Amino acid sequence: MDTVALELQSSVLVVEPDTTLAQRIALDLQEGGYEVAIAHEANHGLHQVEEMQPGLIAINRILPGNSGLWLCKHLRSIGNRAVVMMMLASDTLEDRVACLEAGADDYVIKPYRSYEFLKMVAFYLKPEHPDTNQLRFADLLLDLPTRQAFRGGRTGNGNGERAIDLTMKEFELLKYLMEHPREVLTREQILENVWGYEFMGESNVIEVYIRYLRLKIENEGDKRLIQTVRGVGYVLRDG
Repeated sequence: MDTVALELQSSVLVVEPDTTLAQRIALDLQEGGYEVAIAHEANHGLHQVEEMQPGLIAINRILPGNSGLWLCKHLRSIGNRAVVMMMLASDTLEDRVACLEAGADDYVIKPYRSYEFLKMVAFYLKPEHPDTNQLRFADLLLDLPTRQAFRGGRTGNGNGERAIDLTMKEFELLKYLMEHPREVLTREQILENVWGYEFMGESNVIEVYIRYLRLKIENEGDKRLIQTVRGVGYVLRDG
C-alpha cells in the first residue's frame, strides 16, 4: 500500500449532531493518530466524504434532516466502500438489523466509551502489510528475515535510513508493538505475548526493554513513537 492509501485509511469522519460529543470523539481519535473531520448532519457528511475520502465513517443514527441510516444507504448506493460504524442510542434487534441492512459494517451503543470505540476503529483501520516480510509504522520499518529495524525512510534499502540492530527480545517486543499500532497494550498483554508468561508481581522487565528500544530507535532526535500510557502500558503512536 502506498503512502496516499495509508493516509486515507487512517482518516475518520464523525457525523454527530451533538457538538460536545463530536469534539470529544475527534480529540480521542486525534490522540490516537488519526486524521479527523466532523459533520453535524447528513448532507454536510456527504460533502466531507467527497473532500476527505475517509477510511472510516462513524455516523449517529439520529441526525437532523436525513437520518444516519439514509446517509449510510446513500453512501453505499454511490459505491462508497469506507467502513461505516453506526452509533446507536439503544441495542435492540430491530436497530442492529436496520444498521446492517443499510450497509453499515458495525455499530457501537451509546453512551460513548472511548476505549471501546478506539479499539473498534483500530481493528478496522489496522495497516495492511502486502509484504509479509516487513512491518512499517511512520518512518520506522522492521525487516522480519534480518530481524533488523530501519528509521528515517520508507524502505529498507538504504534510502537515507539508518539500520538498527536488535537483540532477540528487543526484536520480539518491537514486532508486537508494530503488529498493534495505535492500540494501548497493557503490561499483562506484553508479558504474555512477548515473554510468554502471565504478569508476575512488580517485575520491571518491560520498562527495561522499552528503554533499550527507545535508546536505539529514538536516539538521534527522531519523533518518539513508543509512548507510555501511565498506569496502563504502552502504545506505538505517531504524535
